[in-house]
Amino acid sequence: MTGPRTALFSRLTPGGQRNFADDLRAENAGAILLLVGTVIALAWANSPWKAGYAALGETVVGPAALHLDLTVAQWATDGLLAIFFFVVGLELKREMVDGQLRRPSTAIVPILAAVGGMAAPAGLYALVNAVSDGGSMHGWAIPVATDIAFAVAVLTVFGKRLPTALRAFLLTLAVVDDLLGIVVIAVFYAEGLELAWLGASLGVIAVFAVLVRRRTTAWVLVPLAVVAWGFMHMSGIHATIAGVVLGFTVPALARAGETQSLAERFEHLWRPVSAGLAVPVFALFAAGVSLSPEALAGTVGDPAAQGVALGLVLGKPIGILAATFLLVTFTKASLDHAVRWPDLAAVAVVAGVGFTVSLLIGELSFAETSPHGEHVKAAILIASLAAAALGAALLTWRTRVHVRLQEADLEDVPAA
Repeated sequence: MTGPRTALFSRLTPGGQRNFADDLRAENAGAILLLVGTVIALAWANSPWKAGYAALGETVVGPAALHLDLTVAQWATDGLLAIFFFVVGLELKREMVDGQLRRPSTAIVPILAAVGGMAAPAGLYALVNAVSDGGSMHGWAIPVATDIAFAVAVLTVFGKRLPTALRAFLLTLAVVDDLLGIVVIAVFYAEGLELAWLGASLGVIAVFAVLVRRRTTAWVLVPLAVVAWGFMHMSGIHATIAGVVLGFTVPALARAGETQSLAERFEHLWRPVSAGLAVPVFALFAAGVSLSPEALAGTVGDPAAQGVALGLVLGKPIGILAATFLLVTFTKASLDHAVRWPDLAAVAVVAGVGFTVSLLIGELSFAETSPHGEHVKAAILIASLAAAALGAALLTWRTRVHVRLQEADLEDVPAA
């Protein structure tokens, strides 16, 4: 005798509802600013003043004695983006302690969907580059990421009438996706690991963890965070990982008599800095690729760029849908009565909007001198735009279907 089937998309936990509402309020503005930064980068890099764009990004700033003589573009990638990852760490901590990832029954769905949504794009990229002349396996991780800001913005604008739990599913999936992407960056993109510096960074983070629980002033916590970041940078592990670990140390449950947890307060404080400054500036220096006919022709003919584009547009939805289908078929799980498979397909397509983390992994995968570097960046931009457009069309169609169903249900209700 089998037990009752568990609905995959059901009512959110109270903590999950708060997290979901917070993210919906914040991500739309962040997506607009990210788009503005990208447009400026593309316009500048393809203008008569493109030499100035390149010169600005290559300007070296910082003390060489501390191994911090980085270019402006590197400061945007390694420095400012650490703020973005700090916010991601806070978000992950809240989800794991007080959100959808707190309960195994609800966490398993987005986790498996995220794993499928990473495995399929990586496998598709590897297949394309294995059978093509001039292919490169270095970029296998580029199409595995989902950009939360863009994906949630597309869903919010075009999928307003879809079930709330389905919209929260995309957000939770993207959060898990970020977590797995962080693991990929930490494991596969560490260069010349220096254990002494890594230990020093972790030691400073441990001090930060103790002091943050004692509600120590920001005048102490911020310098500690900067020192932890600097030590992580010198360890050979990408410095943004320090931001994630610092975010994980912040308490995610409110104390007695408090209405907000410290993680929630920190997220409200730092998310505008991340969305309004860190990510747009990163996009300004990362998205400036040539869109000349010759460059686009090179992108189309590059197996690495082909793998990235196919991975985001096709691999992402295929992986998410396949993982969810297997979960429904071989376990007691089932789709909620308000959710249809076409709804899930539309959301899965939107998950193919990869941007911030994809661009970061692209920069880590290919050096500036690599012929694949610029092609991969262009592929990320083009594929993300294609996934957003296709996802928007599917969401609009599904929204109209749900509106008709709701109107039909109202007509069937007898008058009082």
